[in-house]
Amino acid sequence: MKRYSAFAVAREALRRHSGWQRAWASPEPRQSYDVIIVGAGGHGLATAYYLGKNHGITNVAVLEKGWLGGGNTGRNTTIIRSNYLQDPSAAIYEKARSLYETLSQDLNYNIMFSPRGVMMLAQTHHEVRGYQRTAHANALQGVDTEYVGPERVKELCPIISIDGPRYPVLGALWQARGGTARHDAVAWGYARACSDMGMHIIQKCEVTGVRSSNGQVTGVETSKGPIACDKLGVVVAGHSGRLAEMAGFRLPVESVALQALVSEPIKPCMDVVVMANTVHGYMSQSDKGEMVIGGGADGFNNYTQRGSFHHIEETVRALIETFPMLSRLKMLRQWGGIVDMTGDRSPIIGKTPLGNCFLNCGWGTGGFKAIPGGGWATAELIAKGEPGPLARAFSLGRFREGRFIDESVAAGVAH
Repeated sequence: MKRYSAFAVAREALRRHSGWQRAWASPEPRQSYDVIIVGAGGHGLATAYYLGKNHGITNVAVLEKGWLGGGNTGRNTTIIRSNYLQDPSAAIYEKARSLYETLSQDLNYNIMFSPRGVMMLAQTHHEVRGYQRTAHANALQGVDTEYVGPERVKELCPIISIDGPRYPVLGALWQARGGTARHDAVAWGYARACSDMGMHIIQKCEVTGVRSSNGQVTGVETSKGPIACDKLGVVVAGHSGRLAEMAGFRLPVESVALQALVSEPIKPCMDVVVMANTVHGYMSQSDKGEMVIGGGADGFNNYTQRGSFHHIEETVRALIETFPMLSRLKMLRQWGGIVDMTGDRSPIIGKTPLGNCFLNCGWGTGGFKAIPGGGWATAELIAKGEPGPLARAFSLGRFREGRFIDESVAAGVAH
């Protein structure tokens, strides 16, 4: 794989860009692999990448029923932060955030990481106490956050209205080193690096069954024929429950749609990410000038990837109370992603009842921000057969044992 650089761009410009290679190969599947990862989204590709980089395992296939990054990775609002309350959550999200800072250099691919800062508004006295508590917890965890007053909020985001009649802004939890990245570029960068290590990324290859013998996984049935493996990683977000059924067990997750939308592009007016739990919405401005807007997950189980007029009305109506300027904007497009929600709103990273079958799921609405950390932890789990320090608390057994990692309220909008 040729390295990308300013010199490479100049060289290709002189020969009419005829020398660029494909970013990743599209091979036919082999009969067997050491490891098969189901799901070529951010977490699946990151898992494969860190299997090769950290553990030297490169005989890996990443299977994707659609196209690479076409699921939740390409359907989110790109927020990156680590200001979670519980210690295990803060650890894995902070690992991910720190990896994001150097990911462009690590992958030799510009993921457009923008550490613009993330602000979570406190618009009730209950939220003020909650975010002050989180700020104290983050200080003990080594996560750099602070609680700021309304004047600082207005300074950081001048377009915000802090004197709303129903929901005035009383302060915010501010993480200056949070931000955004380009979602597609994250998937493409990981895919390019995996392909360069000799891994197979196989698109349009749907897994239709899981093969096992004596309680151990032996391979998968796919739309391109059976493929054998020694170890299997299931990293398919909202479809985790369906893959688990194929493997013979059930998961404590529910699949729902999470919707988002963008406005028409406008001149730069907002250089931070703002999340508002009370009115239940969040917003940032993209590099193209669009206002990227999202809210909560649907209140009913579904597998749709479409938006709805009800969601536009609910989310935009709420945000207009805090950002009156939105009332003058036209909405450009909307979409949905299928997220898998656990009861405590924390992920599952661990072993399953089927031997040598491992799981990464349950990120709910927080999957994108955790991609590097989740991939790092899942790769360690698959390589060693046991969870490392990042993943240990997120085992499937915690639901049986009552060891919940409750982030349903402390995570703000749970994104």
